[in-house]
Amino acid sequence: MDHKLVIEGLQRNKLVFKRLLQGIPRKEYVWKDKPNRWCLLEIVSHLYDEELEDFRKRTKHILDVPDQQFTPIDPEGWVQERKYIEQDYDVMLYRFLEERQTSINWLTSLTNPKWENITIHSDLGPMTASQFLANWLAHDYLHFNQITRLKLDYLKYMSKENFSYAEGY
Repeated sequence: MDHKLVIEGLQRNKLVFKRLLQGIPRKEYVWKDKPNRWCLLEIVSHLYDEELEDFRKRTKHILDVPDQQFTPIDPEGWVQERKYIEQDYDVMLYRFLEERQTSINWLTSLTNPKWENITIHSDLGPMTASQFLANWLAHDYLHFNQITRLKLDYLKYMSKENFSYAEGY
C-alpha cells in the first residue's frame, strides 16, 4: 500500500468535509427522518471524537506500543453519552477540521513508521498500523456517503418534489 497516497487522501478529505458541512442552517443539521438515524450534527460530533480518540490515537498506539491493549472506546454509545445533539454544530465542525489537520501534521512528520506493526483488536483479531491507516480513509468515504444520502433525503423532505429525473427515471 502507498501510505503517502492514503495520507494525502485524508488531507484532501478535510477540504471535502469542510465544503460538504459548512454553512448549513440549524433546521437541516438537526433534521432526521428516523429516530435512530444520525443527523448532521451527530455525524460531525462523531467525526471529531473518532479523529481525536480512535484513528489517530490507535494508529499511533500500534506504531509505538503494538503489544499493549487499546483503551476501549464506544463510538455508538458516545452519541447519547456525550449528548451530540446538544453540541454547537459550527464549533464541532471547526474542532473536527482542526483535529484532522493535527492528524495530517503528525502523519507527515513520521520518519520510517513501522506500518507492519501488528496489534490484536478485541473483535477483529490481528490488525496492522497500515490496516488502521487504510480504514481511517475508508471511514471518511463511508461518512461522505452517509452525509450526501442524508442531504438528499432532506432535500426530498423539504421540497416535496419528484426526483425521478435525477434518479434516472
